[in-house]
Amino acid sequence: MGKTADLTVVQKTITDTFHKEGKPQTFIAKEAGCSQSAVSKHVNRKLSGRKKCGRKRCTTNRENRSLERLPLLNHRQRQRRLTWAKKKKWTVVQWSKVLFSDESMCCISFGNQGPRVWRKGREAHSSSCLKSSVKFPQSVMIWGAMSSAGVGPLCFLKTKVTAPVYQEILEHFMLPSADQLFKDADFIFQQDLAPAHPDKSTKSRLNDHGVGVLDWPANSPDLNPIENL
Repeated sequence: MGKTADLTVVQKTITDTFHKEGKPQTFIAKEAGCSQSAVSKHVNRKLSGRKKCGRKRCTTNRENRSLERLPLLNHRQRQRRLTWAKKKKWTVVQWSKVLFSDESMCCISFGNQGPRVWRKGREAHSSSCLKSSVKFPQSVMIWGAMSSAGVGPLCFLKTKVTAPVYQEILEHFMLPSADQLFKDADFIFQQDLAPAHPDKSTKSRLNDHGVGVLDWPANSPDLNPIENL
C-alpha cells in the first residue's frame, strides 16, 4: 500500500474545523478534496499528540493562527459565491437587465516589461537594442459599465474613490450609461462591495433615482463578466 500523501495547509485547516464540529470523516474528505485515510491520519496524529520532526518553525504562534485562518476564510468566501450563484437561476432576459460596473487600475507604462529583440554579441549597448524603463510607472483609475446591450462611456479618475467621488460617477456616468443602454426600460445596477459603494449616502443617492441594486457577495471579481472586458 502506498504512502498517504500529506495534507496541505488549506486541507489541514478545513479538516480541523469540521472535525471540531463533529462532521464525519467522509464529509471532511469531500470538502477538503483528499482521501478519507489522509483525514484519519491527520486527526489521529493530533489526538495522539505526536509531532513531526524537522526544521524549527520561523513563525510565531500568533502568525501561525493568522495563516490558518486565511485558507478557511477563502473557503467560506468560495462557499458564499457558490450559494449566491445557485440562487441566481435567472433567465437570459433577467440577466440582460443588469448593468455591470467596476473600477480598474491601468498602468500607462509597463516598467521593465516590453518587447524582446534579437541582437548580435557586440550590440548589447546599441541604441536600437535598448529601451528606457520606468521604475514607478504612472497609472490611472478607470470606471466603466456594460450590459448585454453594449458598453457605456469610461470615467477616468484622478483621485481616490471616496463616497462623494463615487456618487459623482453615478450621477454623471452611470445614469447616462443606463439611459443609453436601457432607454426607458427598468434595469438593475451591479456594484461590488468596495468601501464607497455600500456607503449610506451612496445608497440614499441610488434610492433617490429609483435604482435597484443587485445583491453581491464579497470578494467576487470572478462573478463579474466585466472582468473579461
